[in-house]
Amino acid sequence: MTQLKRAALLCTAALSATAAVAGLALAQSSGQPIIGLITKTETNPFFVKMKEGAQTAATKGGAKLLTGAGKADGDNAGQVTALENMVAAGAKTILITPSDSKAIVPAIQKARAAGVMVIALDSPTEPQSAVDALFATNNYKAGQLIGQYARKAMAGKKAVIATLDLFPGQPVGIARHNGFLQGFGTAGITDKTTAQVQTGVACAQDSFGDQAKGQTAMENCLQKNPDINLVYTINEPAAAGAYQALKSIGREKDVMIVSVDGGCAGVRNVQAGVIAATSQQYPLKMASMGVEAGLAYAKSGKKVSGYTDTGVTLITNKAVAGVSSKDTKFGLANCWGQ
Repeated sequence: MTQLKRAALLCTAALSATAAVAGLALAQSSGQPIIGLITKTETNPFFVKMKEGAQTAATKGGAKLLTGAGKADGDNAGQVTALENMVAAGAKTILITPSDSKAIVPAIQKARAAGVMVIALDSPTEPQSAVDALFATNNYKAGQLIGQYARKAMAGKKAVIATLDLFPGQPVGIARHNGFLQGFGTAGITDKTTAQVQTGVACAQDSFGDQAKGQTAMENCLQKNPDINLVYTINEPAAAGAYQALKSIGREKDVMIVSVDGGCAGVRNVQAGVIAATSQQYPLKMASMGVEAGLAYAKSGKKVSGYTDTGVTLITNKAVAGVSSKDTKFGLANCWGQ
């Protein structure tokens, strides 16, 4: 890079930073509400849609939106830094999708002590009461729906189950996993069960919600038990990885895959028969509701509290009796991502 180009880039960065500081100062001086949104990552389509929903609601309501994220799923330190920066910038409401449900709590407590309303989106903190409110999918119900669907669709055939989970200890991963097993008929599980149940599971592997890791996890499970005929995945990228592993050995036609998320790529995979059914959630709605709550707090000083279920819908083109669902036309009209 030439010195001239380097100087031009530095100048552009400096101007952008100056404009951002000036915009923030204007918001503070005018009394414009400042609302923060901290996601797990910047690149995941789920969080891209969440940011879009927050920005639309903030613009409509006349608020200044600050955004931040961890470098990757699990980056608690990055989220703590973003939280502290937003408090220092004058945000009175901060929306956060916690990467580490326990480790983020001390930073949230400091923010709330400073008068900031903190709302968790998508993922609860541990304890859930560490935030003022939670706007999220009922992840246990999302798992239940695909479990109920799989049980009906198997039509009495003996199931040999593989679960491609998130990573150890994550509440969303545990809720979806346990909900799936309960929906499929495993006894003794409720939405209050905090440990990940393994009853009736032939193979359980962590996928970290990643397609490549999902493929490796499926390959490991097939080596452990080649008779696997039903696969639950934490999300649709992991499902796509599982499908590739099955396709490589010619078993993609005789193994059922069910999943959770409802992103556009995932719904298209339902349409194509890669995934039998998925539970669709709504990140844009979560963020929009969070911003609206922040605007109301700025006007009235009244904080929201408790848990708000932002909804979940089973998406499949092969409906089964007794399990409510919508087809992929509905799914594509309400999906997120590319």
